[in-house]
Amino acid sequence: MTATDVHPLQELLPEGSVFDDVDVLEAHRRDRATFCPAGKPSVLVRSRSTEDVATTLKWAHENRVPVVPQGARSGLSGAANAIDGCILLSLEKMDQIVEIDTDEQIAVVQPGVVNGVFAAKVAEHGLFYPPDPGSRSISTIGGNVATNAGGMCCVKYGVTGDFVRGLEVVLADGRVMRTGRRTAKGVAGYDLTRLMVGSEGTLGVVTEVTVALRPAAAQPLTAVAFFPTIADAARTVAGYLGEGYRPSVLEFMDAPTVRAVQRIADLGFPDGVAGMLLAQSDRGEAAPADLAAFERVARSFAATEVVVADDPAEGELLMQARRLVGDAHEKLGLSMLVDDVCVPRRRLVDLVEGLGRIAEQHRVQVLCAGHAGDGNMHPVVAFDADAPGEAVRAQHAFDAIMELGLELGGTITGEHGVGHLKRRWLGEELDDASLWTQRTIKNALDPHGILNPGRVLPDPA
Repeated sequence: MTATDVHPLQELLPEGSVFDDVDVLEAHRRDRATFCPAGKPSVLVRSRSTEDVATTLKWAHENRVPVVPQGARSGLSGAANAIDGCILLSLEKMDQIVEIDTDEQIAVVQPGVVNGVFAAKVAEHGLFYPPDPGSRSISTIGGNVATNAGGMCCVKYGVTGDFVRGLEVVLADGRVMRTGRRTAKGVAGYDLTRLMVGSEGTLGVVTEVTVALRPAAAQPLTAVAFFPTIADAARTVAGYLGEGYRPSVLEFMDAPTVRAVQRIADLGFPDGVAGMLLAQSDRGEAAPADLAAFERVARSFAATEVVVADDPAEGELLMQARRLVGDAHEKLGLSMLVDDVCVPRRRLVDLVEGLGRIAEQHRVQVLCAGHAGDGNMHPVVAFDADAPGEAVRAQHAFDAIMELGLELGGTITGEHGVGHLKRRWLGEELDDASLWTQRTIKNALDPHGILNPGRVLPDPA
């Protein structure tokens, strides 16, 4: 199109929905992933209704134009990055909490609702929405559904998909489909809800989400333990959970991560520690005993210091350390390649020790924090993109971490998704029959390949 052309969607959608300004398109053409290409989109559509989404997809399907759905663009795998000539379909303006049903303990929300805003709103009704990704202050429910996001509460409560009961989804040709149900049980037909959760905008565009809620949990109590080696911290995780305890949070931070956090917020943590664990229990009167057991197990694995907070407010100060990890990484002034591997908990020691070997071999920094309670760790390869050869070494280190995770019986992503970043590695994780099945589903639902092409599934050999 020339500068004077009007995009056909401007004639089909409400005024103020379609944008082709160069600066606007530039600002929306990528998420937070590095090492992922971002093309030049033709237009941005800010949808405000399911009808807007359906109209956009119907036109794109008929005209064979690729569509990249976007939420807050807080993802870390390149799934929301533009493709040359694509339509960027933003769902941020669809941000209404449609319903909170306190009797049934469910809620209905649009995809643009921010996770943290939603969690705070249901809390006003004495209810609890557990999925809490580290980006909860900016990430949207739609994006959480797209990647099946998790967070710090996963160890006890599970991931986003465990709370999604039903969806409204616009298919590639513009038809609107409802999946799932509002009831607590329901097994009629294939589980299309589970199929859509985690599909990263490649099978349909979610326009409404029905989620289950829980009664509000007790205010949690918190403990922090410091260790002389990261292996001791990893052994504590297996030991504590192996005794049957289920904390609401069990998080790990290695020494470089702790130091990075200390640079932006002096939390009084001791020097010279190699690893740190944060544990919480929200079991009310049972919480002190839960944390006493955590302290006992941690000390049996050589913890040099264990601090058990006396009240929830003090515990929240301790939890700040984990919540500040992302900000602390940004303040390092280096480029970051964020990984997201999940391994069986008994292999955590092998993972964290392997990360050290990978960092040494490839001469890059590897910082690690993560959801130790469910084996989902987030190694971060930190490097100077301007230093000769360092970006290449960082990519090799990233690949080595992927390979290590698979060798340990794990998976290439626990919650960030595959996107563009890990497409090749999905081909390594899945067998041929699984890849064939997934490609068949994709082709059936999106025969023209317009929905987020080049994402998730690797190219056929």
